Amino acid sequence: MALDWDRRTCARRGHITYAPVEQELRERLHAVTAVGDAWRCLRCGDFALGEPHGSGPAGEAPLVPRGKALRDLFILRFLAVERAVRGVFIVLAAWAVWRFSNSRDAVHRLFDEDLTVLRPVADHFHYDIDHSPVVDTIRKTFEYRHSTLLVVAGALLVYALVEIVEGVGLWMARRWAEYLTVVATAAFLPLEVYELTERVSWLKIATLVVNVLAVLWIALSKRLFGLRGGRAAFEAERHSASLLEVEEAAGTHPAGVSGGPAAG
Repeated sequence: MALDWDRRTCARRGHITYAPVEQELRERLHAVTAVGDAWRCLRCGDFALGEPHGSGPAGEAPLVPRGKALRDLFILRFLAVERAVRGVFIVLAAWAVWRFSNSRDAVHRLFDEDLTVLRPVADHFHYDIDHSPVVDTIRKTFEYRHSTLLVVAGALLVYALVEIVEGVGLWMARRWAEYLTVVATAAFLPLEVYELTERVSWLKIATLVVNVLAVLWIALSKRLFGLRGGRAAFEAERHSASLLEVEEAAGTHPAGVSGGPAAG
């Protein structure tokens, strides 16, 4: 059974009603019940008791996401949370690199002491800890200059800022954020492919697949870069999915009007 995004959202957030000044449309969106006036919700189409949340010309009615637009908004916000969480972790990584750059000698000494303690244990299990790939990678970081580490920390911080800005913009469904997400994500796809040629892991494969699907979905569904008619077609779709669709649905009155607000 298909999920009713409209009623599900209204059940959580409440209905959104509007009283247009145009008399014919106003009558189609309004109903009188035994317990008071009711207005048709602009999102789910059910009648809800009480005064309308707004009034004015039909052209000034709020564009309430509904149907496919509401589902798309949910996906965008999922991507927004993923971007924001990733940005926070990158900020922590930048802070760690900066701290390491300022106390590299102390960390180096501590690392050597721990390695001395662990060496007998590794020898017991016949593990060559001195030639371990992980240990070799850590040792190479100690050879980096302080200025190089600061550049790395700064680059990570800029990357984190881009991710967080993407997240905030996607959560607010801003079109510029959709463009930024597509461009920024696509720019890193070659790097992700290169990393797979170096070493394959399920996490890297999953990340690449998710990012490719995100780029394609946002670009096509939001009609970016002139795709599928571009911004004009996107705006026309938004309007047809909100006020015009509600107006058409309001042309046929339901068999009965609920005595209270629809719970979804």
